[in-house]
Amino acid sequence: MAKEMRKVRIGSVVRTKMDKTAVVEMVWKQRHTLYSKQMRRVARMYVHDPESQCKIGDTVRIEETRPISKTKHWRLLEILQNKQLADVSPIELETEITPVMTGEALAEAPLNATSEGVEVDDGDEDEDTEE
Repeated sequence: MAKEMRKVRIGSVVRTKMDKTAVVEMVWKQRHTLYSKQMRRVARMYVHDPESQCKIGDTVRIEETRPISKTKHWRLLEILQNKQLADVSPIELETEITPVMTGEALAEAPLNATSEGVEVDDGDEDEDTEE
């Protein structure tokens, strides 16, 4: 295929779990011929990324190429925009929000609301009033 005839597309990376491969999604809207309502169209392309430099959310430019594998027919030209994602694991969030309670802290923690100065109705008062 002549280089000037190759298709060039822009899309966003949605998956990078495979080795040297990224999945790029291209989304566009198309009007329905009968109902004239806009429909969302999605095309997913498997892209050859030899250095695995793509991350999820990046906007990339890809180019059509010879078949590299069964499903890979595109290659990465350049990363246009990097998506800034926070690298926070769920364990880090739990430790920051809730303090870790050790055995001593659990022993010192109040067992019910009465030790904090708040009265709790146990239902014992009803028995006293009946007698």
